[in-house]
Amino acid sequence: MAGIARTAATAAGLFAGTNIDDLAVLAVLFLASRAGGTIRRRQIWVGQAAGFTVLVVASMVVALGLAAVPGGWIGLLGLIPLALGIVGLAKAARAHRGGGPAPVVPAGGMVSVMALTMVNGADNLSVYPPVFRTIGTGAALVTIAVFAAGVVVWCLLGSLLGSRRSIVKLVERWGHWIVPAAFVTIGAVLLLGSGVLTR
Repeated sequence: MAGIARTAATAAGLFAGTNIDDLAVLAVLFLASRAGGTIRRRQIWVGQAAGFTVLVVASMVVALGLAAVPGGWIGLLGLIPLALGIVGLAKAARAHRGGGPAPVVPAGGMVSVMALTMVNGADNLSVYPPVFRTIGTGAALVTIAVFAAGVVVWCLLGSLLGSRRSIVKLVERWGHWIVPAAFVTIGAVLLLGSGVLTR
């Protein structure tokens, strides 16, 4: 029993440490949803769960030696949120010129949320495989269960952060600029932080 508790605590720390940035993305998505965006809360939950599931499965495949992810090139995935953000800013600028409403969030559905989750957690592919490679089957199952619980907790926290009325009002007024800019920033950080542009 002590071994299971120790494994669960380690997995919880691993999840929190590698996904703290994802919490900010979730808060932005839930804010956008409450501020009249095209994305629904159910799509955020499902997209987050699906995206993280893909990351865990990919990590286990890499750990089994069936595939290799060149760590230096993972940063190229930053092009996805960067592109979503640029498209969102372009739509906001077009709507501003035309005097019409602009979409609040560039992620328009479950697939977009799933893609953002995978991109934002791409660096996890350099952390999770060694963990899965060195622990046994029982510990791996406990770790996966803790990760699943972590996704639920993260969505709840993101929803809580996105429920502040003052923040929702801010997003209603400026969200069509703020949210795409946030995704541009996420993409730029992934690209620049990975060093892929200097390769």
